[in-house]
Formats: sequence, C-alpha cells, structure tokens
Amino acid sequence: MRQFLVLLFLMVTTLSTAQDNAGSVVGKITDKELNNDPLPFANVQVNATTKGTTTDMDGLFEIGGLTPGTYSITISFVGYETITIPNVKIEAGKVTEINTALGAGSVSLDEVVVTTTVRRESEAALLLDQKRAIEIKQSIGAEELSRKGVSDVATAVTKTTGISKQEGSGSIYVRGLGDRYNSTTMNGLPLPSNNPSRKNINLDIFSTDIVEYIGISKTFSHKNYGDFAGANIDIVSKNYKGDGYFEFGVGIGGNTNAMEVNKFYLQDGPNKSGFYNTDYPNDPLSSYKFKNSWGTDTYTPVENSFSLTGGDSYTFGEESRLSFFASAAFDNNYNYKEGIARGAVSTQGVARKDLTYEAYQYDTNATLLGNVFYRINNNNSLQFNSLYINSTAQSHNEYEGVIDIFDNAANGGGYVRRSTFDRTSLFVNQLLGENNLSEQFDLNWGVSYNIVENVIPDRMQNTLVPIDNNNFNAGLTVSDLATSDNHRFYQDLTEDELAANLEASYKFKKNEDGDYQGKLSAGYSGRFKNVDFEATQFNFRINRDIQQPQVFTDNLDAYFNQQSLDAGYFSMETYRGSAGTPGVLDPQTYNGSQLIHAAYGAVEYNFSPKFTAIFGLRGEYIFQDIEWETSLDPAGDDSDFDQIEILPSASLRYALNDKQNIRFAGSKTYTLPQFKERAPFQYEEVTQVTFGNPDLYPSTDYNADIKWEFFPSNDELVSVTGFGKYIQNPINEVTVASATNDVSYVNTGESAVALGGELEIRKNIFKFSDNELNNKLSFGFNASYMYTNQDFDSQKVIDETNLSVGFTHDEGTLTGASDLLLNADISYTKDFSENRNILTTLSYNYFSDRLYAIGTNNRGNLVDKAVGTLDFIVKSQLNKNIGLGFKARNLLNPTVKRVQETQDVTVLSYKKGIDLNLSLTYRF
Repeated sequence: MRQFLVLLFLMVTTLSTAQDNAGSVVGKITDKELNNDPLPFANVQVNATTKGTTTDMDGLFEIGGLTPGTYSITISFVGYETITIPNVKIEAGKVTEINTALGAGSVSLDEVVVTTTVRRESEAALLLDQKRAIEIKQSIGAEELSRKGVSDVATAVTKTTGISKQEGSGSIYVRGLGDRYNSTTMNGLPLPSNNPSRKNINLDIFSTDIVEYIGISKTFSHKNYGDFAGANIDIVSKNYKGDGYFEFGVGIGGNTNAMEVNKFYLQDGPNKSGFYNTDYPNDPLSSYKFKNSWGTDTYTPVENSFSLTGGDSYTFGEESRLSFFASAAFDNNYNYKEGIARGAVSTQGVARKDLTYEAYQYDTNATLLGNVFYRINNNNSLQFNSLYINSTAQSHNEYEGVIDIFDNAANGGGYVRRSTFDRTSLFVNQLLGENNLSEQFDLNWGVSYNIVENVIPDRMQNTLVPIDNNNFNAGLTVSDLATSDNHRFYQDLTEDELAANLEASYKFKKNEDGDYQGKLSAGYSGRFKNVDFEATQFNFRINRDIQQPQVFTDNLDAYFNQQSLDAGYFSMETYRGSAGTPGVLDPQTYNGSQLIHAAYGAVEYNFSPKFTAIFGLRGEYIFQDIEWETSLDPAGDDSDFDQIEILPSASLRYALNDKQNIRFAGSKTYTLPQFKERAPFQYEEVTQVTFGNPDLYPSTDYNADIKWEFFPSNDELVSVTGFGKYIQNPINEVTVASATNDVSYVNTGESAVALGGELEIRKNIFKFSDNELNNKLSFGFNASYMYTNQDFDSQKVIDETNLSVGFTHDEGTLTGASDLLLNADISYTKDFSENRNILTTLSYNYFSDRLYAIGTNNRGNLVDKAVGTLDFIVKSQLNKNIGLGFKARNLLNPTVKRVQETQDVTVLSYKKGIDLNLSLTYRF
C-alpha cells in the first residue's frame, strides 16, 4: 500500500507540473443599480482570444486554460456601460481575480479590485477559503455533494479525510474517535441529540438538499465548545439571495435485496408517511386492549422521493434587501438483510445465542426548511432559519436458532421476532445577526431554540420455543423463561435546548497597505439543555402451571388476545408488578439537565505577510445532573457533577508562497459522558443488553496537528497532515462480569493515544474550455493511516465503580478506529451547450478492520472486518428546465462481517444489496 501511495503522489505531482503552464482568471461581477447584488449573465471576454464566458446566478465567472501573458478583458451587460480592463497579467499555474460592479453610468478602473470570491457551494471557492483561513479546516459544498451523488450529511462527511461511518447508523468516527468525541452544529449553533444513547444527532436525517456546505473542523477553536476531540461538524444551511425561482424533483428506485425477496413484511400500525405515533391503552394490565395486532403488513419495496425548492428577493430603498428560500422534501427507502447473529461467545468459541435472521427495514425522511435573510443596510443583516425534520426507521426482524444454549431452545428451533418503529421529530429555530459597527469594530451573534422528540411507540417482541426440543416437527409454543421474552415497549425522549453565541471583534494596527494586522476577539457561548426520558414495557408472564397451546408464527394474534388472558395462559405486568400494585404504570424515567457557560478571548495577528497566528483561551463552567427511577434502581437516585475547564488553543499559518501553506494547531479539550451512559437504565436488544454507569466521569484531551498544503490551481489541492491526540481516562463500552454478559460504560484506563497521517489530492487530469463550454476530467483521493492505543486497567474500574471488568488484554486500539481509510473518485463533466451537459462520477470508499468492542474475560475483541464500497452517479441537464440523474450505490455489495477474535467466531454477517435510483428535476 505504501508503494502505491508513493506512486500515486508522484503521478499527481507530474500531472500538476504538466498543467502549470496555463493560468486562469476568476471573479465576481455585481450590479451597481441593485445595491451591488450579484449580476448574472454578464459577458466576460478575454480580448484577442476565443476565451470568454458569462457570469452565473451568483455573479461569478471563471476562464481557464489561458497562456501566460498580458491581456485586456472586457466586461459587458445589455443596457449597462462596458468596461475594458487593460494589462491583466496571467501567470503560469496562478489564478487572477477580478471583481467589479457594472452600472448604467461609467465605471472607473479604480473601482476594479482584487478580493476573495466566496461561493460556499463551489468546490473552488471552498478551497480558496481553506487556503486563506488561519485554522485547519475542510469543507464539502453542495456542488461536490451533487457530483458525488450524496444524499445525506453522514455519508457526505465520510468523503473527507480521516472520517468513517458506523455501519447501520449515522454515527461517525473521526481519526478513530467516535460519537462522544465529536460535536454537531448548524450555522455555528449546537444541535440536540435524537438518540438517548448518543451525544450527537444522527447525521443520516439531514438531507443534502438543505445544505450549502458542511464545515469539518478537526482541530479545536476557541469559538467551539470544549467537549471535543474528534471534530466539529457544522451544517451550513442554504441562504438564497438571487432572483426568484421554483424547482421540483421526483425520484424512483429500490434496493436489490428488498426487490428480490418474495414478500416484504413490516409490523402492523405505522403508515408509510412516517407521521405516526400511538400510546398504550388505558388499564392495559387488566384487559387486552392494545391497538395494533401482532401481525404484519406486506409492502411493495419501491422507493420514491419528491422535493420542492424556491426562493426570491426584494429590494427596499438603496441598501435593504429581503430574501426568502424554502425547501420541502420527502424520501423513503427499503432494505432487506439476511445473515447470522451470535451473542455471548465463550472462551471456547461457543455462542450462547446462535441465530440466523431476516431483517426488513423501511425508512422515511421528511424535511422542511425556511430561510429569511434581511440585509438592513450594507453594515447590518439578520437571518432566520427554521428547520423541521421527521425521520423514521421501521424494522421487522425474525431470528431462528439457539436462543440460549443453556436453557432456551438449547438445541435450536427457537424463534424471536422484534418489530420496532423509531421516530424522530426535530424542530430547529435560529436567529443570526451580523453588525459592522465601524471600520474596526464588528459584532456577531446568534440564538437558537431546538426541540427533538424521539418515540418508539409499541415495539413488539415475541419468543417461541420448540414444544419438544428433540422433535421440531411438534411445533412451537411461547417461551416462559423470562417475562420480557414477550413484551410491548413504549419509549419517549424529549430534549430541548436553548443556545446563544455573542462575539465582538476589534481590528488594530494598519500596515503600509492600509490593511489591519491584528484583531482582538471576545465572546460568550451558552447552552441550556433539558432531557426527559420515560419508557414503559408490558411483559407477558406465561403461566407454567397449565398446558400451553401450539403457537404459529404467522398468526400470533390467535394466542395473544383477550380469550387467552381470560383462560389464564398469561398475565401482563410491568417491572413494578402486576395489576393492583401501587404505581404499577409509573414509567422508568431519567431526567437530566446540563448547562455550560463559556467565555473566551483570542488575538489574531499577522506578524509578516507570510506568518499569521491565532492564540485563544476559553473558560467553561459545566454542570450536569441526572436523576432516575428504573428497573435496575426502582427506589431512584440522582447524581451530578460540576467543573471548570480552562482550554488554551493556538492556530498558526505560514505561507511558503502564494500556493503553499504550513499550518499548526494545538489545544486542550475534554469529553463529557452522556446522560444514558450515566443512567442505570437497561436497554434490551435481541443479542445484547446495555445499561448505564452513574460513576462515569469526563476525560481530558490534548490535541496537535501539523499540515502542509499545496494548491496547484483554484480547484486543485495536495495536502499532507500529521496529528496526535492524548486522552486521559478514556471512556469505553465494555462487557462487564455478569451472568448475561451485559454491556456498560467505564473509564477503562489511564490514557489513550492516537497518531496518524492524512493525504489528500484533488487534481484535474484535463480541463478545457471552448466557447464557454467545459470539458473536464478530475480525480480525487484521500487516505488516512492511524495508530491508536489505550491501556486497560481492571482494578481501576473496580476502585471507581460498582462494576467488575476482566479485560482480556492489557492494551488495545480505540473502538471504531480503522488503521487505514481510503476515498477515491473520478469525475467527468462535458458541456454540450449553455443548457446541456453531462456529469459522471465513480467513487470508492474503504475502511480496514476496526474494533467494535473490547474483549473481556479471555474472550477476543469484537472486530468489524474491512469493507470497500463503490458508487456510480450520472447527472445530465437536458435543457434549461429539465435535469435527469441516476445513482447506483454499493455496486460491489460486500459482506459486512463482525468477528470475535481469538475464538475466530463470526457474530454478525450480512449483505446490504445495491441501491438504484432515477431522478428528474424541473426548474421554472
């Protein structure tokens, strides 16, 4: 692999040198008559050549492939004065930027300026922003997301260096650090979690239709909250400022696994829209009144989607402008998997649970985004964003085999069915302001109020066992081993959060060119979060004193009904007891609050034309409390902690020349445990039980990065990064010493380290522009290699908690960390006319083996085996109104596998199938 990377680097460097004999000119043309709004469709011509173009809807233009020399450039628009700019110098491999305004009156040459052109959706503009920023950062914009056929934010961030996604979830790993080490914001303001087990919101639920770009900061900044060690993912929503438009899109598709299955089953109750909720009946223990049956519905697994987007702008007076943007979208998808699922594998390699399974899943996502931008004048603006997302996951899983080798279908023939509908509703409201109070003094602020509700209404589980363990032909009956073997479960999580940011900055010390060399910043950040969780489970206690009837998997309602209840086959109870027990319907609960007050200051100073630095200091007061009343602790209790963190940070940039930067960043941060990790609430999966640990406490993190960047042209990049992290008292998910091999969370040892390197290349293999038409073949590649290690200390766990853990090894890698991550893509773009084009992209993603869970009690680690995926995307604009798209994802369809090392036992295995999608858009 190392030889391959070296060869690839040399090849790209050679290509870079070969193309350095051409230059380009870019810029932005604004409308003098409309308060310098972008001027689309203005003509830009390089005189004495055939090179020319028109500005886009943002007033931006780009002309490449220019032979080095001195040119005059003419800019014109119907009804406006024409301006010709003489003596524009084009240099080999460099970008010349020309920005000016056109109007009905004459334009003088001193109004032509060279400034940064920022078009956040554009790959070239985001690279330019990255080049000039002092902090180390990466961004992926709407243009690149569209080119790669990415439909959700979780997948989008995996296209960047050093980031992978946990299979089957929207949780991401950054440089080997999982959910608890990352943070998620929208427009710089924090987002709540939609899952009680997670710190961050599931990034799968964010459609890229609402995204202008995604900022990924893998180094800490004084502006970010200190609960950080992996990355801050900032979703920047679309903010429309152009002329009015309206666009709709439709799509159809499917998954090959789902389409090939004979019948696609889902539980009774939830509808296909995803807007569904229900509650348990009144007096549920004395009579059988559940709304939904135990049966299933059959679906046709054809996926569909639609979207509506539109925007407009209005001018008031000489400087004011009001812009609106709205987007509505809905999509669904079907997935089917079959494979093996094993649990609690012993040191002898024998699985206590040994099952095969079929899994049917139906997901929906409905998104509404509204954005209002009001430019009060040239110095002050307001922006309001409102986002609503309704995301659901409906699964129906059937397991067959050995449920428990010691006492439940020990010879096989057992049957477990679990049907779950999981719905998340997220409502985000943000008000942002920018105020340029003077040439030197700026004030930026933002407030947000977010509400997220996650419900699991009426999860159903059945467990059936052979009537005769030696003769499976005798049929099945209900399991009476544990009351929870057959149950209905209701969960409700509500999290609301108020957040605020305020920052003032002051520029000082002008240089001889009139630019300020320094800037002082001071600010405040606050987060005020409340979490309310409750769950009720109705268990069916099977009567062992009477002869139980045969039960059929396709007609469970024939057993679970009022008649069987009256006949005494079963009774119903909660964890508190049966009907008549005081408070029997009181749910399991945990409630928590968390507040963070933060003050920070920073100085940014340009020590020389090449060297700039930011030194920041952030102080945070953190308070977190939680109280609970659960089946593990029916009497209830509470726990809290508060602490003050002082967090220094530094970011340095040295420009070797106008194409190359050397950067360094260093910081101290911390990692908080999450509410569910501290609450003694027991969550039961078919093959695993997890509960929280109130004795969990924060980790302390130290981070350092050094990076070299080379920008061959405005849309090309070669970079190499080295990074290191040192974590004190790391938190991990582990199997504790118990009869049922339950999983909990502990501070596993004294320290952990992560060291690694990253390589990123973006290169044009060829790029031509003929009569304003582009013909471009581009290549992208990024790779990360990581070494991670942490120590395990069983005695430390015993001393600090009420738990006992016997680690198999004294040290090991970080959970979720792959040694090697690779992303590669190749794209071809061809313009046939002004309104006709085609774009094709082939992209590949790979992660090597990664630790899923730490081995204990002489059992090996659970490891997710390496997987590589290949996607193919085609998009074509047929005319100015109609566009077509085709996506084929997961073409290689690899086997997803989890194994227990040492014993060499596969504990999970399946294939996801190939996803196919055809889409149509029409723009008015």
